[in-house]
Amino acid sequence: MKLYYTPGTVSLAAHIALEMSGISYQAVAIDFSKAEQKGAQFLAINPLGRVPALITDEGVITEVIAILNYVSANTVDRTCLLAVSDQQSSFFKAQVDAFNSFLSSTVHVGHAHMWRSERWATRADSKADMAKKATQNMQEYFELIEQKLFAGPWVHGEQFSNSDILLFVITRWLQGDGVDPTQFEKVYSHYTKMLEIPEVSHLVNGLHAKKG
Repeated sequence: MKLYYTPGTVSLAAHIALEMSGISYQAVAIDFSKAEQKGAQFLAINPLGRVPALITDEGVITEVIAILNYVSANTVDRTCLLAVSDQQSSFFKAQVDAFNSFLSSTVHVGHAHMWRSERWATRADSKADMAKKATQNMQEYFELIEQKLFAGPWVHGEQFSNSDILLFVITRWLQGDGVDPTQFEKVYSHYTKMLEIPEVSHLVNGLHAKKG
């Protein structure tokens, strides 16, 4: 497999999953500062010009939730935290997908309104207003996660899932969004717990240390 990633982006989640899975893969960095994501070579892989993108023997997978689910289902080491157990119910899997969909379609988009405002507006005053609202939105989203959605010790209780990886990555963005992550006791405890996983610390202190 070949993973296309960029430090500071949600592609860290896919990268962590691959590291934990035991799957053999190659990591290829896409440099946004050089607009490599807009080059013809990468657009042939992902026409949206975004990371992550995962090349498999069967074809290309884009969108972080799809990649997380694919990697979880194909984890080599069945004792790995990430491995999908035969004992996991369809309800549990639906909970994982629901939480990850919320993170991707709502929380991630809220974050992007600060850093990718050109997708929705062109006027400087509109962009500034978006950035201000983004901080408020991220605060409210994480209050909801802290108070209603986080079971503990992992996102969905005793069972680790790829929701834990995705939440960890987005928690890393909070400070840059103007939100203090330490105010969320359960979420921040989870964040520090994730950093104790060797594959996670390896990446955040290595290939993904530049940003985020």
